[in-house]
Amino acid sequence: MILSLSKDTVQVLKETDVVFLRNRVKEVAVKIKMGLVNQTRLLTAASELVRNMMRYANGGVCMIEVVSSGRMNGVRLTFSDSGPGIPDIAAAMRDGFSTGRSLGLGLPGTKRLVNEFDIKSKVGEGTVVTILKWANG
Repeated sequence: MILSLSKDTVQVLKETDVVFLRNRVKEVAVKIKMGLVNQTRLLTAASELVRNMMRYANGGVCMIEVVSSGRMNGVRLTFSDSGPGIPDIAAAMRDGFSTGRSLGLGLPGTKRLVNEFDIKSKVGEGTVVTILKWANG
């Protein structure tokens, strides 16, 4: 069972908000003593998801949570937007898929960087992506 120990919400509407979000995620990861490699993986995944949120939905909200399960602590990030949604999640989860001609990691690369990855999207309503990275995993 995963328990949420703390929550913080960051609205991301402009580039300075992206920097603020990255800094908050880093602070939380350091606070729970996440190793440098896992911090880098978490920040890289967060950067990809926030870039997608800015590019395709003109921003949104990210909830940052410190979570625990037994003796493990981690960071869970939930990115929510009210953009156009993703019509074909299965296609978007394939390596090499891009609608924006970007060279980013894409959603499959982001999924590989974290311990848990969940995506829900409804065309015309938006997308919610939740990732979890354990401090020691």
